[in-house]
Amino acid sequence: MQKIHKILIGIAFSPNLKPNLFEAVRICNMFNAELIGVHVGEKTIKKETDLQQILSEAEVLKKPIKTVWQEGEPVKVILNTVIEEQIDLLILGALQKENLLKYYVGSIARKLTRKASCSILLLIKPSIERQACKHIVVNGLKDDKTEETIRTSVLFSKHLMCKKVTIVEEISQSELQVKVDDDKSLRKATIIKKRLKNREDQRVKNILKGIDSEDISIQMQSIFGTRGYSIGHYAKIKRADLLVMNAPTNVGILDRIFPHDIESVSYTHLTLPTNREV
Repeated sequence: MQKIHKILIGIAFSPNLKPNLFEAVRICNMFNAELIGVHVGEKTIKKETDLQQILSEAEVLKKPIKTVWQEGEPVKVILNTVIEEQIDLLILGALQKENLLKYYVGSIARKLTRKASCSILLLIKPSIERQACKHIVVNGLKDDKTEETIRTSVLFSKHLMCKKVTIVEEISQSELQVKVDDDKSLRKATIIKKRLKNREDQRVKNILKGIDSEDISIQMQSIFGTRGYSIGHYAKIKRADLLVMNAPTNVGILDRIFPHDIESVSYTHLTLPTNREV
């Protein structure tokens, strides 16, 4: 993702519509992008009036908004709109109310994450007032898509004026190949961990050589654990404002990061596409 030209937001007339739109408008202006809204459902005068009222209260868009009204199956309508409008970034809001968030994430966002040809930004706690982005966490795992993911995190950090980025290198416990049951095995495990960390740090440093990250403090953090879950836990305890990750090929990313209690998540989540074709 070198540049964002078009941003699509799913418009659901829920209690979070206003903060979701305010966030989308701000992001569009930061990237000088065009905002397109899609509502899956019937177009009514009341809905149009409510939408225009909210937009009139937000900051002025640099480019006029385009609204798509279409009835049908939500995932299919959104995916078709992504293709037809050549969307670079899809913004989804999640309802934090009892089981609605679990349902929304489970049934819609998971499918979109698997199938969308663009990046997806999931807003967990959108705000009407702008909240400063102070810390971005991005995966640094060994994968063909990781370099582009890190580039995207740097791109977002510049536009969001975020000065701190942490690249998390998730290392599987299976790579240790040591059963720790005494002091000798503990020392051996410690040495292996250090070697693995040095290996991963060097791999990420090679990626960073080709990325312009001037004025951004970039740190590397190795974590031993389950891929996907470990970085989600790290982002949570470090109170990251944005988590940037590759989209997995086979498993819904949200299954892996938040397998149990997604309501407790307090950061925004950006997933890059598995590929650029559908």
